[in-house]
Amino acid sequence: MKVLVEKNHLKNLEPSVLVESTIINKQGKLSSRGALCINTGKFTGRSPKDRFIVKDDLTAEAVDWGDINIAIDKESFDTLYNEIIEYANAQDNVYVRDAYACANPNYRLNVRFYTEYPWQNLFVYNMFLRPSSKDLVNFEPDWEVYSFPTIKADTTKVKTRQENFAIINFTERKIIIGGTAYTGEIKKGIFSALNFLLPTMKSVLPMHCSSNVGSQGDTALFFGLSGTGKTTLSNDPERRLIGDDEHGWSSSSVFNFEGGCYAKTIDLSASKEPQIFNAIKFGAMLENVGFKEDGCTVDYSDVSITQNTRVSYPIYHIDNIMYNSRGDVPENIFFLTCDAFGVLPPISRLSIEQAMYHFISGYTAKIAGTEVGIVEPLATFSACFGAPFLPLHPTKYAEMLGEKIRKGSTSLDNKINVWLVNTGWSGGAYGEGSRMELSYTRAMIKAALDGSLKGVEFHTHPVFGVEIPKGCPDVPNAILNPRDTWRNEEDYDTTANKLAHLFIENFKQYEDQATPEIIAAGPKILVS
Repeated sequence: MKVLVEKNHLKNLEPSVLVESTIINKQGKLSSRGALCINTGKFTGRSPKDRFIVKDDLTAEAVDWGDINIAIDKESFDTLYNEIIEYANAQDNVYVRDAYACANPNYRLNVRFYTEYPWQNLFVYNMFLRPSSKDLVNFEPDWEVYSFPTIKADTTKVKTRQENFAIINFTERKIIIGGTAYTGEIKKGIFSALNFLLPTMKSVLPMHCSSNVGSQGDTALFFGLSGTGKTTLSNDPERRLIGDDEHGWSSSSVFNFEGGCYAKTIDLSASKEPQIFNAIKFGAMLENVGFKEDGCTVDYSDVSITQNTRVSYPIYHIDNIMYNSRGDVPENIFFLTCDAFGVLPPISRLSIEQAMYHFISGYTAKIAGTEVGIVEPLATFSACFGAPFLPLHPTKYAEMLGEKIRKGSTSLDNKINVWLVNTGWSGGAYGEGSRMELSYTRAMIKAALDGSLKGVEFHTHPVFGVEIPKGCPDVPNAILNPRDTWRNEEDYDTTANKLAHLFIENFKQYEDQATPEIIAAGPKILVS
């Protein structure tokens, strides 16, 4: 394999220098608030079908191969790696950054990033943990990441699907990315690596979730797919943020994998998301946004380039954070779903087996009008709320989750509660009912966190088997049981059966490796 030379390396440059270089190179400009604005080109999101894992002796039996974890041979990896190295050696500048993943020192991963563009390097600075100048002196990388958008795959020579690629080589401990400048490929490449390394080698559960800590030191986790309110609900002014996207759960702590946030900015406003809005200042980097007439004021409603407009910023741009990016093991876990069928309760409590079942399912629903061809609610399932990043079979992560819940919380003499929270529709499906009031959702989560639901009587949902509280402070009792909110209870029962059937059909792909107890925790079809 070809060798990288260091004559053209620009190492660990300050953010201001990277911003200046981007502007000088005419690759970006400053917004009116001082954030760097760049365009990622052809790709404005990840390309899951072009993400590969090298299949070799280390991964052949361990990885859950299929449509998500797509195998590629070592020869293809070596060919593309050599092309990247040859190209990098010929450039005037290669931007290099040393950074950490995992805020818990016991599980820290040293990563060296090589990027073609200075703004890619700024993204790495923003998103990963930043070593001190003292730590950089003897920094030795455990992994290396090479991101060079100019390098495109020749499908007549290598076994990629098309010219863009993101390939993980666990044996070589390298990730190579080419043909795409979308920065999320860098972030999720390391997340995918940790999802393989931590469970198999460290007994740490990697999680695609946000996390925060209350004034009493109680940690909460928030899982949820896009549109469920994960970012909104975890950014609580009364609680300190550990992180907004990727975490690990060890025997004694929850810790952030990252050192920054990568937030969607579509329709962002100071009133709706003040913490994110105020974090967008010099040092932050906006991707693929549009502008108002003055050419420098960002128009967050502009989707002319993409609906997936994004901002990355270091976590210290937010005031209310846990500065060590760690917390005790969680006392409350929230699975957030936007149920457009209007079936699931606004809040319900899960047993351990139900938690494992819903964790594997990773359910939410898209609504009519969000995509071409969607005319009624469409159930969406993503295993463990992060299927595209899971090299192992989903049941492996669910088993770890169940084991950790059983062990309970060490911060207080208390069991870990798992809650299913529907931020979607009530009183009917989308088009008939109405979306749950955010104020009510916040009140229910607050009640779960402060223990107000402990003394409340619960009853069991007839289809999904979850426990529904009969009362909750600051929430009308009338909305807690979803069947009571529908005009026609028979219509509710029919729709509940429909959603249950979708859950059951989706879960069939996992039944061969799931325990009978987990399977039994799924919904039951009502017989009329």
